[in-house]
Amino acid sequence: MILVAGSANIDFVVRADHIPLPGETVLGRNFQTFPGGKGANQAVACSKAGGVKTQLLAALGEDDHANRIEASLQAASVELRPIRVANQATGAAFICVSDDAENAITVAPGANAYLLPAHLPRLEEFSHLLLQLETPLDTVLAYAKAASQQGVQVVLNAAPAQALPDELLHLVDILIVNEGELMALAHEVRSVEEALEKLPCTSVVVTLGAKGCLARHKGTLYKQDAFPIEAIDTTAAGDTFCGVLVAQLSQGSDWPAALRCANAASALTCLSLGAQSSIPTALAVTQFLENH
Repeated sequence: MILVAGSANIDFVVRADHIPLPGETVLGRNFQTFPGGKGANQAVACSKAGGVKTQLLAALGEDDHANRIEASLQAASVELRPIRVANQATGAAFICVSDDAENAITVAPGANAYLLPAHLPRLEEFSHLLLQLETPLDTVLAYAKAASQQGVQVVLNAAPAQALPDELLHLVDILIVNEGELMALAHEVRSVEEALEKLPCTSVVVTLGAKGCLARHKGTLYKQDAFPIEAIDTTAAGDTFCGVLVAQLSQGSDWPAALRCANAASALTCLSLGAQSSIPTALAVTQFLENH
């Protein structure tokens, strides 16, 4: 079983011709709300697209947005371990999606900022702990320490990008980042390959958008090309990749197979609008791979 500890948000999404520049006002078109948040998205991906029993530890407000998130998690067979935070709103993300499927996101953490080290349960029943950076860094570090001490694989999606203490990086078994996040963590390197080698984690995976992904695991490099698609919305594509990769590895898949499956699930996520609502089923991923 996988435990995901992280954020749960409600996403406010506007479609527009392009993402606004600083100081620019853009007239959007349709507006929708979706359950989201990196932690919740990755938990849904583990369960729905990865087919693995998954729990989510997340802090929620006592509001209607929390109810929508709970319903979405339940529909994806994710067991929620909720931390109720009084007098705080459930986290929110404000997302502009352009016609070329790119997005710009601003997050208001709300209750997510109140996920604390003391909230982590015992980890005997879990094989992997999947973390992100939309909750307090002190909490992420405390959870990584506890998991490492209990023999649980620590997986960190180091997003949104921020400086990380060396202590945390040395606790991480699998680090998942995009290219910008990787270069920010590695410092003064000339290539993605050099950055992968520089970081101390046992395994490092970098997603490269339309170029696929690259991974270093115990000194061996693996490359997986992207699947060609006509993207509609890239929101949650990275979260889907993370969740499915961890799900595949937890089931004993080797690295090439796990990367291929994660890339396929991520590609399918880009074909629909929204975060959790766009994450495919495990059957859809299997059928996609059979046809590619």
